[in-house]
Amino acid sequence: MENKPGMTKSLLIIVASLLLQGCSSAGYYWEKIQGHAELLNKQQPVQEVIDNPQTDSSVKAFLTNAQQARDFASKVLMLPDNNSYRNYVNVGRDYVVWTVVAAPPYSIKPKEWCFLIVGCVSYRGYFSKQAADKFAATLKAQGMDVHVSGTKAYSTLGWFDDPLLSTMLYKSEAYRVGIIFHELAHQEIYVENDTAFNEAFATSVELEGIKAWFKQTDKPLKFKKYLMAKKRDKEFKSILKNTRKELTELYESKQSPQQMQNAKVRTFLRLQSSYIIFKRKWNNYSGYDKWMLQGLNNAYLALVATYNNWVPAFQRLFEKANSDYKVFYSEVERLSSLDKMQRKKQLEELMSERD
Repeated sequence: MENKPGMTKSLLIIVASLLLQGCSSAGYYWEKIQGHAELLNKQQPVQEVIDNPQTDSSVKAFLTNAQQARDFASKVLMLPDNNSYRNYVNVGRDYVVWTVVAAPPYSIKPKEWCFLIVGCVSYRGYFSKQAADKFAATLKAQGMDVHVSGTKAYSTLGWFDDPLLSTMLYKSEAYRVGIIFHELAHQEIYVENDTAFNEAFATSVELEGIKAWFKQTDKPLKFKKYLMAKKRDKEFKSILKNTRKELTELYESKQSPQQMQNAKVRTFLRLQSSYIIFKRKWNNYSGYDKWMLQGLNNAYLALVATYNNWVPAFQRLFEKANSDYKVFYSEVERLSSLDKMQRKKQLEELMSERD
């Protein structure tokens, strides 16, 4: 499939801006540009894939469902009505990008990197796992706690029409439609230099969207199953939150590095024990096993906090908007116009109302 003229022009503008600035991170930008261009060159209109007799029936069903959710996102959730997620790409691997998160050995605060367009974020994304692992190794060599994780979707924040990816076709309908709502929310509102705000906003839109989706499509059993999964997820995050609190108090203490290291190890062992207790409560549900067996460190907990810290605040804001998406987005835009400290203060006030 040939490059879209607009896509090629946009890429050239980005490349030119990098050359003009003599950017030291040009290699990183180029990896991202090449990776995204490769996906755009492989995309096909979703309907063509559905109509193709060689397309697997399960993929056809997934894509049909995804397109219904895409229409729902704009008509009901008032998210951008554009050509994003109208084309499909078979990525050919389990993840489309890999993200690298890092934190100091005695801090939960993630390291930030600053880039053109998106501002400063708490992670670096790579289309190549090898490139992600290579960069992670350099951070580990500096003594940082590092976490590399596969990601099934990403947003270009409206710079391009993002395609629907094979990695987004979860077996769970809730996760499948939710990821479309989440990524489109990033196109609706995105604040430079505030990853926690952006991810919590998109996650809140995702959660409310899934609830509305199952209500409108009249699938009570699937919604009940989804609510059970969310309850379990909330309990899992509660033990992570407790661990974060323990570690924060530890790192703020005046103990020696060796004492903190020993206490840090004991804290993560307690997390493992707590997880075993909760797992029994969940009838030995094993969905979090892989995450828990990766060799936990500060970066793992930093990643969780980035995506979930302010979600209750946005949920409260949605309630105060009487579930009116236009009013809700207007209020989020108002928050986004504040400086970071003012924004944090108002989010904290919303959190206290939610409690």
